[in-house]
Amino acid sequence: MPTDTSPARQQAAHASLSPLARRFIALRQQTEALIQPLSPEDCQLQSMPDASPAKWHLAHLTWFFETFILERFEPGFTPFDAGFRVLFNSYYNGVGDKYPRPKRGLISRPSLDEVLAYRAQVNQRMLAVIGAVEAGADSAQQQELKELVTLGLHHEQQHQELLLTDIKHALSFNPARPAYASRWPLAGIHPQPVEWLRHEAGLVEHGYDAARDGEFAFDNETPRHKAYVAAFELASRPVTNGEIMAFIADKGYQRPELWLSMGWDWVTENKVSLPFYWQGGEGGYQHFTLQGLIDVDPNTPACHLSYFEADAFARWAGARLPTEFEWELAARGLPAGAAAQGNFVETSAFHPLPQQEGSRGLPAQMFGDVWEWTQSNYNPYPGYKPWEGLVGEYNGKFMCNQFVLRGGSCATPQSHMRASYRNFFPPDARWQFSGLRLARDLA
Repeated sequence: MPTDTSPARQQAAHASLSPLARRFIALRQQTEALIQPLSPEDCQLQSMPDASPAKWHLAHLTWFFETFILERFEPGFTPFDAGFRVLFNSYYNGVGDKYPRPKRGLISRPSLDEVLAYRAQVNQRMLAVIGAVEAGADSAQQQELKELVTLGLHHEQQHQELLLTDIKHALSFNPARPAYASRWPLAGIHPQPVEWLRHEAGLVEHGYDAARDGEFAFDNETPRHKAYVAAFELASRPVTNGEIMAFIADKGYQRPELWLSMGWDWVTENKVSLPFYWQGGEGGYQHFTLQGLIDVDPNTPACHLSYFEADAFARWAGARLPTEFEWELAARGLPAGAAAQGNFVETSAFHPLPQQEGSRGLPAQMFGDVWEWTQSNYNPYPGYKPWEGLVGEYNGKFMCNQFVLRGGSCATPQSHMRASYRNFFPPDARWQFSGLRLARDLA
């Protein structure tokens, strides 16, 4: 007898699942929806060592649930394919060997279809394990499972964003400038003037706050602690493309006095003269986007800037980058729920959007659109302790030679963002949707 796979039957089966299982399936489906505009050939591309093929992201996310949850909780565990343990391990040394990151694009087999079959099988096994543990395990095991699944889902959301930024980089090499999506929503936006919002000096609580940030945080957002913040002003909106054009026109990329020493070395060695993905000159600029090659809109937040570029622009503007403590203090002053609003991946613009309304005395576009560089080194908070077990390798070991970014981007899933979230990249990274917001000291 054939199985009933009608939408009504599927909806009924979905409704019978627990909240954790429903969230698991929903997020896994969201990842697969992101590859719908892509061909199998697109999913194989790896355009630089820091990026990964879309197919690898799909498999690695499945490897995470198989390795850290099924292997721990599934009776009689047997891997889908024992070779996947090495192929799709990212950086977990405690798990075992890893395939070299720069060569992930050479993994032509398994095929995309086989990877999707891997995902489907692990999904079904995960639902069975979630149901069994929730129904029959003791409270400690139930809590452990919930924490690991929740971590895995936030890990999935991180890779949803990486999948988009990585495929954008890969498609940019195609001379046909192919579009990932064609849903451009820009229309009739007028520029918004910058307001400078004052914040008084004081000792403030900083870091993850469960009452305001939700049930989950990564280890690097903890522990909550006090930090002194001197009086400062923060710009009401991110820096725009038009302001970057003024920097270019004033020969900002040619003036060593604006740049950190390492930044100037980076500019000269790489012959950097424009933001990433830009082309053209003073007669007009275009840039490659997930919507294809389009004219640079002067009112849109600037993105794909390195820390070096953000720092040089801030110095040119007579300002500076905010610290992550200043950024979080300003974000905490927004109305409740602000972190769940903004231009995230769910908007389907896949690109920053201009500020729609005046700031009204509050910072605009703090969440979504572009990740905002801060001047803060990515260091542990006082009293920081990595998680126990294999997942303890998640964040702590990267606390070196990186800078903190805040706020999320147009490629970040909405439910993934909170005021305490700390992203981090090395100062020359540009393929992420990274921009900046200016700050100034006050006497």
